[in-house]
Amino acid sequence: MPYAPLTDKEREKILTRIGVTDFAALLEGLPRWLRFNGDLKIRPGMSEQDLLGHFKDLAGSNRALDSIVSFLGAGAYNHYIPATVDSLISRSEFFTSYTPYQPEISQGTLQAVFEYQTLIAQLTAMDISNASLYDGASAAAEAAAMAVRVTKRRGVLLSGALHPAYRQTIRTYLQASHDKIQEVPFCTETGATAVEGVRSAITDETACLVVGHPNFFGSIEELEELSGILHERGILLIVAVTEPLSLALLKPPGACGADIVVGEGQSFGNSLNYGGPYFGFMAIREKHLRQMPGRVVGKTRDSEGRSAYCLTFATREQHIRRERATSNICTNQGLATLAAGIYLTSLGRSGLKKLARINLSRAAYLKKKLESVCGVRPAFSAPTFNEFAVKLPVEANKVLCALRKKGFIGGLALGKYYEGLPDSILLCVTEMNSRADMDSFSAALKEMLKELG
Repeated sequence: MPYAPLTDKEREKILTRIGVTDFAALLEGLPRWLRFNGDLKIRPGMSEQDLLGHFKDLAGSNRALDSIVSFLGAGAYNHYIPATVDSLISRSEFFTSYTPYQPEISQGTLQAVFEYQTLIAQLTAMDISNASLYDGASAAAEAAAMAVRVTKRRGVLLSGALHPAYRQTIRTYLQASHDKIQEVPFCTETGATAVEGVRSAITDETACLVVGHPNFFGSIEELEELSGILHERGILLIVAVTEPLSLALLKPPGACGADIVVGEGQSFGNSLNYGGPYFGFMAIREKHLRQMPGRVVGKTRDSEGRSAYCLTFATREQHIRRERATSNICTNQGLATLAAGIYLTSLGRSGLKKLARINLSRAAYLKKKLESVCGVRPAFSAPTFNEFAVKLPVEANKVLCALRKKGFIGGLALGKYYEGLPDSILLCVTEMNSRADMDSFSAALKEMLKELG
């Protein structure tokens, strides 16, 4: 979008009206150690025409990614997005991220949010979904804070196999309130949360356990066993889902005893976008509604019997009494959730299941293919969906750097997050990875390992 800055005369007029001689006089109220002295190391201004030409020159030096084959996942997943998604969300009546402050005059926006909530509740097998949160990590943190309010306990257990970014975000959110956060180890054989570790970590002050499903390693957790252990002591089970496509095949968390289900919805109709914007989803049991952050849109009938949508629940303190608020969430990711709703309804129940099976089968194909590569073996034994970890005979980073030169992003090195896994990588396969891609990757990996000895 073209930008027209203020002219010198306009700046002078504003400063005169304020009653100061120059811009520096506006900063007199700030301590001198906070002020920047000197010139910024930027080029002189350019005309709009010259600036556009400059950016075109820069763009010409970019490397096209079409020739690069990626097996990277770890919370952000490359899925095909039907053309209908971008076509519909680009309509002028939808192209905003905000729920209106007088929402009942925007029935179309409210209906879209209501349909999204319904879809999330169905996928997770929970009673109620809110109108979305910022992203998966902050949704997990909001869920942990919510569990503390519901149980009136201060202890939070985090699975060691939960996504590292989610664990760090939860710690950041809760540290100011002095909640006690403890990490539960994962089983080094299965890659899933250690059940006995959960048992031994539970105290009378434990409010919840946050566990990924599938977890960071792609391992599928034993949710029913965990929920049974927790519910005996009045503890809530929070399930965080980074790859929501798995919900189309796996038994939904709500049917496994989860009390709160959160996650990242990017896989549903939202492109990778270099890391955002994405959206977080949250679904709960109805009895916990008053402690849920965000908004809920409901459906009713007007005085003439017609369907009508309204903002049923929105904690007022979020807007005017922040110290009493259940959350600092003050908006929803409306455009991103609209894309998710269009994506899910476009595929439908059968289409979503078919896509999930494609992801599962292709991941199984690559896993089997890599078994023939000397020195490569599965890192864990638990069943997986479209993401899994493998161990290499050499340091993972060396292999990944060598593979990049061959045109492959060969997954994520786990040693960055886990000291005991310097030789392991996390691989993800979606419908965007063909059999030819996987064959080429396996052959390149085999060659790399020979070269690295």
